[in-house]
Amino acid sequence: MKAFLFIPLFLTSCISQDVAKNGLGPEVVDLNAEDVSFESEKKIPYLNQAFISPAPRDRKDQLKVGKLGAGGEDRERILAYARRLASPSDSVKFGNTDSLLIAHRGKLILEAYYRRGRVNYPHYQMSITKSYTAYAIGRAIQLGHMTMEDLKKPVASFLKDIDSSQLAEGANEITLDQAMQMSSGILLPQKSLPDILSQPERLLGQGQAQAYLHFTRPLPPAPKPFKYQASDPVLTMQVLEAVVPGTAEQFICDHLLKPLGISNFNWQEDLSGYPKSAAGSSIRSRDMIKFGLLTLNQGTWNGKQLLPRAFVTKATSPLVQTNEENFYGYFWWHQTREIQGRKYPLIQGRGAGGQFIFVAPSIDLVIVATAHNQGMGKMLKELPENLIPAFAKP
Repeated sequence: MKAFLFIPLFLTSCISQDVAKNGLGPEVVDLNAEDVSFESEKKIPYLNQAFISPAPRDRKDQLKVGKLGAGGEDRERILAYARRLASPSDSVKFGNTDSLLIAHRGKLILEAYYRRGRVNYPHYQMSITKSYTAYAIGRAIQLGHMTMEDLKKPVASFLKDIDSSQLAEGANEITLDQAMQMSSGILLPQKSLPDILSQPERLLGQGQAQAYLHFTRPLPPAPKPFKYQASDPVLTMQVLEAVVPGTAEQFICDHLLKPLGISNFNWQEDLSGYPKSAAGSSIRSRDMIKFGLLTLNQGTWNGKQLLPRAFVTKATSPLVQTNEENFYGYFWWHQTREIQGRKYPLIQGRGAGGQFIFVAPSIDLVIVATAHNQGMGKMLKELPENLIPAFAKP
């Protein structure tokens, strides 16, 4: 999937520890569509100094901006943490933060870029792509292409091109609701993978769904166990392609991203020819903040209901317990963190390497971070502990 609006821009090369003299964030020079990929991102040179702005610039991208501290937050504590993220890491695996953005009470109040972070470069998104995929389904419901009741229908009932006689036992009973909770029950034997991948032409279109539903081991009855895997978001994207007018690619572009003012992005193509769903999108950090604000506002954006409130509530609710601390909704994570004796429900989008959207509804807060760590890094634990107290009311 390729949908871009790139304008040649100039790199801010002289950046102070707090704010560049002209107030502009660092940019990639002459950025164009061919420059956006996971591999190309690795070639972006590190910034000489961090860019940390407590008064983000209004870039006319549908984000409201404010000033750090104007809403009563602890300005110095937040800036101290933002500056610490610029310090050299003592590990090659962790501490490689590229951006930190904070929105409080609906306004972007801090924008910081480090290392490979650039204001105009769409950061590659790993598993957090699943969260955007869930909201594409929500958008389809809002526009009447499907209903909340359809979530309980079998995935196979939407896919008219698959051969239902060639499905594994129980595969025709997997619902969209189960797939978006990572609870489809699909389990592919390792010995089947060479057969699946040996003929990629058979995976085009709904052939990809056919392969998952055919090669899986027989499925247990519901409730099925949580299993974090690519098959479930793939089935979700297949349903989206089946129910919307045109293609899922164009629908995501025109009806999910465009209304949010997101035009500078990339979204890779899966083996099916449809957009990838388990990982593969690339969007700017400022646009990640928009998904957090959309979540915080129960699907409302600039006074318009983009997603059904009921869908956002369910997608971000703790539907499935995955371990002692973590719960899962529809491709969104949910935690309740106790910090300094108070409990805070946190909705999270997460991507390996360190892409995070933290939404704290009780304090009207959205925080975005990107990094190029190995694994999830330490930010999932450390960021809330460091920043939430700065916004907590006495």
